[in-house]
Amino acid sequence: MSRRDEGPRNVRARPGVVVQGGPLTVAVDGDSCRAGGGTVSSRAFGTTRLRRAGGGTATARVFVDRGVRPGSYDITARCDDRTLTRPAAFTVIGGVSGGLGGAASTGATPTDIAIGSGLVAAAVLGGAVLWLRRRPGRRI
Repeated sequence: MSRRDEGPRNVRARPGVVVQGGPLTVAVDGDSCRAGGGTVSSRAFGTTRLRRAGGGTATARVFVDRGVRPGSYDITARCDDRTLTRPAAFTVIGGVSGGLGGAASTGATPTDIAIGSGLVAAAVLGGAVLWLRRRPGRRI
């Protein structure tokens, strides 16, 4: 068998731990993969074509699906009708709640409203007292 006829020899994923929806770079060693037409796939992302990277390596940049469950996932590389599956190639962890967080769905609680109203009332009262004490020239 010539070197050109070799299928995928090694599959690597970087980073090894990724959040839901996060980027992942998959590298596959094997001349037949580098030559074009190879793909990688996983239950955590769809089938993606490999691109030539140099030497006997091809790479693909993928994004893990946002709805995938946290856990370990395999990656399968297919090149020239040959496959190689790397078990537990990477681990998905739950994403963070960013942006508006809980404020978008829950809003202000009655306690929040009471505290805010009290602060506004104190500021208005303090401003009125200051304004009355500093009025120029009192008339008798």
